[in-house]
Amino acid sequence: MKWRTILPQCCFFLVTCALTALEAVPIDIDKTKVKAAQPVDSAKIEPPDTGLYYDEYLKQVIDVLETDSHFREKLQKADIEEIKSGRLSKELDLVSHHVRTKLDELKRQEVARLRMLIKAKLDSFQDTGIDHHALLKQFDHLNHLNPNKFESTDLDMLIKAATSDLEHYDKARHEEFKKYEMMKEHERREYLKTLSEEKRKEEESKFAEMKKKHENHPKVNHPGSKDQLKEVWEEADGLDPNDFDPKTFFKLHDVNSDGFLDEQELEALFTKELEKVYDPKNEEDDMVEMEEERLRMREHVMNEVDTNKDRLVTLEEFLKATEKKEFLEPDSWETLDQQQFFTEEELKEYENLISVQESKLKEKADELQKQKEDLQRQHEQLEAQKLEYHQVVFCKRLVALKRILGSLLHTSVFVL
Repeated sequence: MKWRTILPQCCFFLVTCALTALEAVPIDIDKTKVKAAQPVDSAKIEPPDTGLYYDEYLKQVIDVLETDSHFREKLQKADIEEIKSGRLSKELDLVSHHVRTKLDELKRQEVARLRMLIKAKLDSFQDTGIDHHALLKQFDHLNHLNPNKFESTDLDMLIKAATSDLEHYDKARHEEFKKYEMMKEHERREYLKTLSEEKRKEEESKFAEMKKKHENHPKVNHPGSKDQLKEVWEEADGLDPNDFDPKTFFKLHDVNSDGFLDEQELEALFTKELEKVYDPKNEEDDMVEMEEERLRMREHVMNEVDTNKDRLVTLEEFLKATEKKEFLEPDSWETLDQQQFFTEEELKEYENLISVQESKLKEKADELQKQKEDLQRQHEQLEAQKLEYHQVVFCKRLVALKRILGSLLHTSVFVL
């Protein structure tokens, strides 16, 4: 089962057990028209990194909870709201002893990891007297008051933390993409400043030409519309567009047959549309923008189809969406090249921020350079002192040697 199927259903892990017990809704498919599907080997599907700082801890908790039959049974009967509210967390008190023992060990390891991160961060600022217990409060995915035992409070906090992170994921991604676009424009303008008037005009002309070339692409179907799905049905699935059937389409693209279209399965549906706009061989096409376009398409379809907001599309939700007017007569889809992500004021503010950051980095670099020069001078002074010391020692030894030789010479003459 794909990791993204697990993530949203109950904050990455709780519904994993429930989903494995569900079967996809049976539908009739004309086997003569459908391409033979390759069997999915679940053992080979590795869940990708979620991007959360507690990603590994999350995955390990999933693995342990899945081994308890009582917890699995409760999950099969639980709905999303019951899970998110924390009521299901109380069932942790009834899991087997060996499961609790493993969860305790996982929590101790996670606390130790967080303490190590805190120490590494503070050591970089040469701070001393670290109160790890107090600093653990900043992490909201576990109960820091009891670092040795995994309790229902920990499960509840892990659910809520993951839920919150998921809900803010798209918003944070939009902000990061906006910064990416502003940085691109900032670097372009900075480069133009280094050119002569003639060269600058050439670059501006080339930029306008590339932009126009990128915008000159075939019509992009509205994500999740009948036209868009029929194009996938015909070109990707190799089926007759006149035989388009939503149930069959759902079954074909529920790759892991868990009864849901998860985020990855939805995003795969937009490849044909993206190929109309982006080509990795073209200088004018930005692959970062292509992935952002894909994610925005997925986000839009989820907002339109996922009625219970669990980040999974059921067959029922999918079929209801195909009955809407928007499915048959969608609005035109506005691709990224038709949008303005920032204003001149926002760009100016961003550039000011960059300038401040660069100034601070320069100050730090100058300070480090000064420290380096001071250390170099100290080293040279020590080397000079060392050389002077050796010279003094050498002179003293030479004087002593002369005295000894003089004494020996005097003694030899006296003997003779």
